[in-house]
Amino acid sequence: MYSWRVTLTASPTHTAAVARLGHALSDPTRAAILLALRETPAYPSDLADELGVSRQLLSNHLACLRGCGLVEGIPDGRRSRYHLADPHLAPALDELMRVMLIVEPDCCDSDGCTC
Repeated sequence: MYSWRVTLTASPTHTAAVARLGHALSDPTRAAILLALRETPAYPSDLADELGVSRQLLSNHLACLRGCGLVEGIPDGRRSRYHLADPHLAPALDELMRVMLIVEPDCCDSDGCTC
């Protein structure tokens, strides 16, 4: 069986998109938000409680992630429920975690992940 890979030429738009993703992932709280949202949409108050951060801090990080085009908020009454902006993001984040475990296999153990 043959495996074919398509190589995309990196245009300035592609470069900017990768840079936005890198910026989003450069903060542990933003990375945790993205990883949480790959499982299911959530309200900011629930995310703040789950991640152990203030609602104000979480709101600031959600604004950054919205600006990067990675998450979207859907009004739900007086609140907004957040989800990943594109269905391709969840499997891409899963794959990125698998790659990180290959690069740094000892970063995760029974006590959790340090990578």
